[in-house]
Amino acid sequence: MPNSTKPLTNTEVKQTRPRPKEYNLADGGGLYLRVKANGTKLWLFNYFKPFTKKRSNISLRQYPKLSLLKARDLRREYQSLLIENIDPRIYRMELETQNQQAHANTFEVVYHKWLKSKEGEWSVSYQTKLISSMKLHILPALGSVPIHEVNAKDTIMLLEPLAERRALETTRRLCLWVNEVMVYATNTGLVEANRLSGIARAFPAPKAKNRPTIKFDELPLFLKRLGKASNDVTVKCQILWLLYVLSLKWQRTSA
Repeated sequence: MPNSTKPLTNTEVKQTRPRPKEYNLADGGGLYLRVKANGTKLWLFNYFKPFTKKRSNISLRQYPKLSLLKARDLRREYQSLLIENIDPRIYRMELETQNQQAHANTFEVVYHKWLKSKEGEWSVSYQTKLISSMKLHILPALGSVPIHEVNAKDTIMLLEPLAERRALETTRRLCLWVNEVMVYATNTGLVEANRLSGIARAFPAPKAKNRPTIKFDELPLFLKRLGKASNDVTVKCQILWLLYVLSLKWQRTSA
């Protein structure tokens, strides 16, 4: 008859004491508790590697951080992998690599990649406003968050105080920009889906407000201030050209 291993109990695991030399206690199915001379208790999974059939150990975690119940869950998981001819050690290494890469791609890292992809598409003033607003309102809270953990609930909570101050246009722009960062992350395969696609609907839409009309007797003062302003020469010329065209139109209609 084949030898059967009596499963360990929680009491046995807890009360096991160290010896001058480390030793193992078997739970069955390749799961062992290694008790070291210094009293440390470590779970091990012993198995035969797929294809080569060489015996190998994979260390799990220390007891009591990993309980007997959780250690058995890992044993079942690794046994399932072996049925599919997958080496648990290689599987775990690949999983750890994926997790490290995922956590390295924080929102701020992806945000800067998105900015770089937009080089030359925006005016200097627009890009300056974008960078300033994101740095002030978004990056302090979301910058260090892995991109796959960014979600609508937390982002909306982050923007709510801004919306409550009736800074609705700024809120709208920030919703647009964080959404575009997530679209970039989706298109580059960093996340499966954009969780922020509808966050703008959580806030009131800003109301359009027309700028006040300049009265005829205010034009001399306006032109004087325009001449002293530090605006780009092209912008000044465009304003003067517009005034000239409007004056011609006014003369025709009043004739």
